[in-house]
Amino acid sequence: MILIVASTEDTAGMNIAQKIMDHHNFEKLSETFHKNPLYSKKIQNQEVKMLFINEEIVKTQFITDFFTPQLLVFVSRHSSVSGIPTLSVHTPGNLAEAELGGLPRKVSISPASAMKDTLLEMSRQKEKMELDYKVSYECTHHGPSLNVPTMFAELGSSPEQWKDAKAAEAVAHSVMTAVSKRSSYPTVLGIGGPHYNEKFTKIALNTQTAFGHIIPKYAIPRVDAEIIEQCVERTMETVESAILDWKGIKGADKAKLISALDKIGVPIEKV
Repeated sequence: MILIVASTEDTAGMNIAQKIMDHHNFEKLSETFHKNPLYSKKIQNQEVKMLFINEEIVKTQFITDFFTPQLLVFVSRHSSVSGIPTLSVHTPGNLAEAELGGLPRKVSISPASAMKDTLLEMSRQKEKMELDYKVSYECTHHGPSLNVPTMFAELGSSPEQWKDAKAAEAVAHSVMTAVSKRSSYPTVLGIGGPHYNEKFTKIALNTQTAFGHIIPKYAIPRVDAEIIEQCVERTMETVESAILDWKGIKGADKAKLISALDKIGVPIEKV
């Protein structure tokens, strides 16, 4: 079973979910969750369920007490101070302390291939719909920290975009494309660079490579070999190497980082 989740507290998430229902013929079920109806659709002999929660998405650590999906997709808003219109994907989880939901030093399992398919379709929809939006990976951050493959598909970065029906439709199509395709790509761990890594996004959009967890420059000082190994192990696909945004890593952090990757036996590529 694949699970798509939106929050009734989230304008963008609800708009994306509505577009999924408008275009993909989900059936309303008799059962409810959080006093909201559940919806279901069969895709390639697999059930895809959609449900709505009355909590902020980052506070959904409880969700796997009730469901154990093969893939969990949260559709949600994206917020940033810059307010740049953005369609983005990432895996949730905390590389260090739990500042916004989830568990400290615990990342969710990353569905790298599903994220790549979502990113690719976001890029296609952006061109097709002539959307003035950036398409990007985000690094691994915020809760929940779940033991099932989990990804966020987001629309941002300000209230103006959260209400954008065309952009919500683009995200909806991207999620359903990923859910339907179930691809498998060569997968890497990304380390270094900013929260929105353009280099890693460009690689994913132009090669066969998919990124699972992404550890940004600002988190590296708080990350040790144990967390890096967790990011490797908690990826659906086999992580073949770590791609380092070499200029996007502080000089003082490089030796420690290389030592940690050597220790856990992950090959290194620099970009």
